[in-house]
Amino acid sequence: MTFFNPRLLLPAPLILLFAGCAEVDSNVRQGPPVAAAEPTVHSDFEDLLDFGANLASMNAQGRSETCRGLAKHHKETPDKTITLQLMTGRLLSDACGDIPKILDELAGIPPESYADDRTRRLVAIHVEALKRINSANKKIASLERKQKSVQNVLDAKETAGSKKTPSHLLREKLEAIRSMEKQLDETGDAK
Repeated sequence: MTFFNPRLLLPAPLILLFAGCAEVDSNVRQGPPVAAAEPTVHSDFEDLLDFGANLASMNAQGRSETCRGLAKHHKETPDKTITLQLMTGRLLSDACGDIPKILDELAGIPPESYADDRTRRLVAIHVEALKRINSANKKIASLERKQKSVQNVLDAKETAGSKKTPSHLLREKLEAIRSMEKQLDETGDAK
């Protein structure tokens, strides 16, 4: 009976060698201490872009709910950030508030209060887009009122009992439409 078995000795040095390599390897991986990453500061610009992108990815109902919540919160505690979100949201949903009111609030925010120049430029772009939407809404409302008044005149003429021919009625309607188009052209040229 032998107490010494050479086959058992071979694995022992290998185990010690691997253990030593593992220790050296872990020291190499650590290297010099790495400074902690500095926290990322988001600007108003990035926050507005994120908000707009998130709102754009929602369906119409989600946008409306988000806008109503923002408007309610803004009514309770007015805040520049919420005003900017309502401005962005109003481009995507009518539920984000009344355009003239948003424009008035934006006019009350001093440009130097924005975090950076990119935010000022983004706000300027959004303000002009809201002004165009507001102008278009006013034109549409004016046209609807004019169309309603023309329709009332035509209905009054028809109910007056006049015995006009169908071609005569068509001519009157055509003249009324031409009159509306002319007024539209005049209001478009004035702006």
